[in-house]
Amino acid sequence: MKRFITLTLLALLAVLGNAQAQPVPAQLPARVLDSADNGLLVLSYHDVRDDVAVKGDPDAYAVSTQNFAAHLDWLSAHGYHPVSLSQLITASQGGTPLPPKPVLLTFDDGLRSVYTKVFPLLRAYNYPALVAVITDYVDMAPGRTIDYGYRPFGHDDFLTWAQIREMQRSGLVELASHTDNQHHGVQSNPQGNQTPAVITRTYFPATQQYETAQQYEARLRTDLALSVKRIRDNVGVSPKAIVWPYAAYNALSNKIAEDLGMPVSFDLEGRSTPVTRDLHGLARLLVTGNPTVTNIAYELRRDVERDGVRALQIDLDAVYDADPVQQGKNLDALIERVKTVGPTHVFLQAFADPDGNGSADALYFPNRHLPMRADLFNRVAWQLKTRAGVKVYAWLPVLGFELKDPAIRKALAIDSPESDGIFRLDFTNPKVRHIIDDIYEDLAINSYFEGLLFHDDAYLRDTELANLPQEGTDGARTQALIDFTLELRNAAQRWRPKLATVRNLYAQPVLQPQSASWFAQRLDLFNQAYDHTALMAMPWMEGSRNPEKWLDRLVVAVREHDPQLSQTMFELQTVDWRTQKAIPGERLRAQIRRLQAQGVRHFAWYPDDFIAGKPSTKDARAAMSTRNFPYPEK
Repeated sequence: MKRFITLTLLALLAVLGNAQAQPVPAQLPARVLDSADNGLLVLSYHDVRDDVAVKGDPDAYAVSTQNFAAHLDWLSAHGYHPVSLSQLITASQGGTPLPPKPVLLTFDDGLRSVYTKVFPLLRAYNYPALVAVITDYVDMAPGRTIDYGYRPFGHDDFLTWAQIREMQRSGLVELASHTDNQHHGVQSNPQGNQTPAVITRTYFPATQQYETAQQYEARLRTDLALSVKRIRDNVGVSPKAIVWPYAAYNALSNKIAEDLGMPVSFDLEGRSTPVTRDLHGLARLLVTGNPTVTNIAYELRRDVERDGVRALQIDLDAVYDADPVQQGKNLDALIERVKTVGPTHVFLQAFADPDGNGSADALYFPNRHLPMRADLFNRVAWQLKTRAGVKVYAWLPVLGFELKDPAIRKALAIDSPESDGIFRLDFTNPKVRHIIDDIYEDLAINSYFEGLLFHDDAYLRDTELANLPQEGTDGARTQALIDFTLELRNAAQRWRPKLATVRNLYAQPVLQPQSASWFAQRLDLFNQAYDHTALMAMPWMEGSRNPEKWLDRLVVAVREHDPQLSQTMFELQTVDWRTQKAIPGERLRAQIRRLQAQGVRHFAWYPDDFIAGKPSTKDARAAMSTRNFPYPEK
């Protein structure tokens, strides 16, 4: 494994390319719901029609009128209490708290069915709702159409201002902005990919330049201000909330919305949100596939914390090719492989390491400090998300960045007496921290991803960086590295909110705790800091003569810190790098079965050779697919 060898080692986004529609008291407690509550449940609906197919309707986001009415019945019968946006805001400001099991209904895009199908049912059940309108589409001029994904939508498909005024006067319907006209994609890279307009700095092919930060901010501010004005002028009220198209937003877009009087914002990440003073980024459950009551009940009752991760760690170096035609073929092979196997996640390399020494020679995104080998990460990540339906985490070094100027690189590097490790910069140097912060911020500005995988270069020997305290029982050096990675996450989160985090961990500090001081890595501290720890469960790399027994010992050691195995991900090796031979697929499958029998829930492997198809599709599906057998074919 070239990265490790040096140490002995929901589908809404898929339609984007086609669809264009769519002062607090200091003593206030952090939460306004009792700790026994599950938080605020927000349901996200779109179209409601009488003629929605039971299965396979062309509009995956449409719900039949009958099923929608049944949802309201079920919620009422099972103790859910409907709440309005105004109640939510009041509760967050220290007023009347929300009732137990609060639920808020939201309807995106401002479709006509909200008036013709939903509004009568809201009145019948006395349920409040929030309607998010794309103001440029309200009262759309006759003859104008927009591509809504499965067919063109025109004037009769969207609400009129008269209908909106009637619903608002009823007291049951409040309005949110869904932007004026940013519910579409814009070109995000030279290859022509379209990503959500709200979070993308547009690439202009004619000038081969990106939208500047100032142009981007002005575009958002102008659009949102126009949306607020149109709602106020036509309805007589100003919206207090913004529902971000495609759940894509960042800290700047939220600030602009708040400046314009919209302190509440919604996305589609998660199922419920504890209500606090900060009402930015409230989670919503996207209702798709025309679910029955049984489907809704299952989704709301299942324990998502028990969902297992299946991740393929992918070398973007294997996609890159100087020949754009060959690079396109490589990308198609990757998408086809991931789509066929069906994992939950892809950990996608965002840095270039053609010499395989574990550090970044260049990056695959525009940035301020290293050469850009190709503007490729955003393109591949977006296609994996939209075409293969997986969550993409950006895989990036923490310290291993080979700055272009040799003198600067040497001056800022960790002065190590050892010579066989990964090149690393001294993160205790403020200049280094600033450079790496910039790199992570640039990644987030220019790319779409949902999490970060911190590379295995984040280690410290006990002979390095004498200005740091020794490890000790408090894990001081380990914690210093953890704090730096969280600083990097925060830099990225300004542009990509709610990023999940995964950190690579060598096996030796787990199996031999006394070696933690040599690595500055500890499983217990990692599991406190990150969503998951990707433990390098690689017996051949560690020189084991009995890989299966070695894995058994690793599970026992992990349980000392993670008894339920709820956070530790076992990352297997698919190649024996000593012999350069692939591990037989059947043996990998047997190892995963063996680990599952001992309670392991989360798995990854590296490398996944999507060009050669190794491990085989049969073995990869059996080991890493989240689908049920028999596997659905395309």
